[in-house]
Amino acid sequence: MSTYQVVEKFVSINGEGRRAGELAAFVRFKGCNLRCSYCDTSWANEPGCESERLTKEEILSWIRETGVKNVTLTGGEPLLRKGMEELIEAILEDPSQRVEIETNGSVSLNTFDTLAHRPAFTMDYKCPDSGMENAMNTDNFSLLIPKDTVKFVVSSISDLDKARKICIQYKVAEHCPIFLSPVFGRIEPKEIVEYMIEHHWNEARLQLQMHKFIWPPEQRGV
Repeated sequence: MSTYQVVEKFVSINGEGRRAGELAAFVRFKGCNLRCSYCDTSWANEPGCESERLTKEEILSWIRETGVKNVTLTGGEPLLRKGMEELIEAILEDPSQRVEIETNGSVSLNTFDTLAHRPAFTMDYKCPDSGMENAMNTDNFSLLIPKDTVKFVVSSISDLDKARKICIQYKVAEHCPIFLSPVFGRIEPKEIVEYMIEHHWNEARLQLQMHKFIWPPEQRGV
C-alpha cells in the first residue's frame, strides 16, 4: 500500500490560479527536485522537515471531512511522489471533486495526462532568475488543455522577456491561459502591467498571491 509524506494539510482559499478566491483543501507533499531562488516553501523540501505518512484512504477521509470540493495537491513537487496517479484517480472517482496539481514544470505530464480522470495542472515555467530554467521539460506544453494553466513567476524584466518568448515559441495561449505572478518583494505588479501594455500581451493575466495579502507572507497553513 502506498503511503505519502505530507507536511501539511489545511483548508483555505486558493491564493492563485484558475480558482483564486475559492475554498480549497490543500495537501502539501514533502520534497522537491528543484531549488528555486525565490522558493517560499523551501522548508517543505528539507530532509528534516516534519511530516506524517498517510495512506490514500486517510487522505481521502480528510478531504471528505472538509466538505470542500476543490482539492489542491502541492509541494514540493507532488508529481514525484510514488502512487500519485492512484491518489488522483481515487479523489476524482467522486464527480463532485475538482483536483488541481501545482507542478514545477520539470516533471513529465505524460503519465498523468492519460489518466481516466484527468486533473487540472497549474504548471510553472521557471524563468532565468529562478536558477532552475535548465530543468524545464518543454515537451509538457503539447500536453496542456484549456482547463490547465501555465504560470510564470517573474522577478525582473528579463524574466518577463523570457516568459513572452516561451509563450510565442510554444504557442501557449492556444493551449491554456497564461498567468504572470510577481516574486513577492522583488518586482512591483505595476511593472508587469506596464510590460503587458507595452508589448500588447493580451493573452497574459497578472496573478497576485492573494493569501500573502490576507495573512503574513511567511505564514504557513493558509
